[in-house]
Amino acid sequence: MIKPLGDRVVLEVAEVELKTKSGIIMPETSKEKPQQGKVVAVGAGKMLDNGSRAVPEVKEGDSVLFNKYAGSEVKVDDKEYLVIRESDILAIL
Repeated sequence: MIKPLGDRVVLEVAEVELKTKSGIIMPETSKEKPQQGKVVAVGAGKMLDNGSRAVPEVKEGDSVLFNKYAGSEVKVDDKEYLVIRESDILAIL
């Protein structure tokens, strides 16, 4: 398992639906980068100037919405994850 450092969060990115609501199947090339995922692991929090840590607002299991081009993609044990900073998370769903 991955243990993120500082204010980083590990996400399992949701798959993008290749079919529209009306039933039209979209080609693979038109697929947009997903912006939704599930929190798998959370770091200890951002180090503040006074030496204490800020408590992370997200927790494991939360579904979140994040910036489109945020983070770094990593592959561990044949599973792909996205490691982002907590500040790149826009909302908890």
